[in-house]
Parts: sequence; C-alpha cells; structure tokens
Amino acid sequence: MLSVYVRSSVTVILLFVLVSASGCFTAGPSLGPFSVPVLVFPFIQSGYEDLAYESNRFNGVDILEPIGSEEHVALDPPTEDQCVRYFEKIRPITGQVPGLETCRRDIVGITRELIADYVDEPRFFPLVGPAQVHHAHYKITIYFKETINVGWPVPHTITDDEAIEVFYIDKDHLHRVGSPVPSLANDIHQH
Repeated sequence: MLSVYVRSSVTVILLFVLVSASGCFTAGPSLGPFSVPVLVFPFIQSGYEDLAYESNRFNGVDILEPIGSEEHVALDPPTEDQCVRYFEKIRPITGQVPGLETCRRDIVGITRELIADYVDEPRFFPLVGPAQVHHAHYKITIYFKETINVGWPVPHTITDDEAIEVFYIDKDHLHRVGSPVPSLANDIHQH
C-alpha cells in the first residue's frame, strides 16, 4: 500500500517538473488557473484588433484652434481605409461556406465628394468648454466587382462587373472659441 502512495507521489512530482520546464509556467506572481494560456481563434482575435484599431483611429473627436478671420476648411476627407471599413460594415460578406457559397469583391475605385461644410454657433460642451462644431459631410462612391460562386444545389457563378455602393460619412470636429461668450456663461449656471 505504501509503495502505491510513493509511486503516485513521484509521478506527480515528475509531471510538475516536466510542465514547469516546458516554458508554459514561470516563477513569480501567479494568476492561478488564469495564467494557463487559452486558445483564441484567429477570427475572434482579428475582430477585437479591428475594434481597437477603429476606436483609436476613427472614433474620436478632434478639438482644433479657434477659427480666425481666414477661410475655414474642413479636415482631410475620409481615407480609403476608413471608406473600405465602413463599406464592409454596411455591406458585410456573409455565407462564406466553401463548396456552398463564396463571395469575392475587388474594389476598382473610390470617389470622395465634399457635399456640405459649415460651422455651428458657439455653445458649451462638457469637458471641452465653449466650442463650435464644424460639420463636413462627404459622399463616398465605391466601384467594385463582385463575384459569387454558388456550389449547391446547382453550381453557378454570379458576376457583377459594375457594382456601385454610395454612402455618406460625417467628419465633424470642434473648434474652441477664443473668448467666452456671455450668453454661454449664463447657460452654464442655469443647468
């Protein structure tokens, strides 16, 4: 009976030594069972990376210097990357099952037109102070070739060589107001 306990103890110690020597575990502070590496599928990880990229790059509001006497012009138009990401959100590719249905898009061209550029009256924004909203509305037209391969029940290919998608992107930003406006100071104390 004693030899069974000794054999099992030695086996547990050897397993612990082998696992700790494999590089998966390190000495020092531990998170317990959360320190073990967990498998994350690539499509889940790329989704989180896309969310982080978009929130860092596109989801903020710029606060610029006050508008002077010179002509005010909108910020740069949306980048091609921003246009393609927005296009993929409004027209996602679904049904990507090889053998059943696959879809491929080849973007041929992107046009960006400024359709509106105007500035609102100054008002108070929390955490910013008195500022003016500068609106810039862009019309985006994407020209692309779309090929859908259907494999079941009857194999066939649907091709649209002149597909077009039109959508609009607003690129608004703030301009600080140089001197406080008296009517804004009264509004702050009333709320």
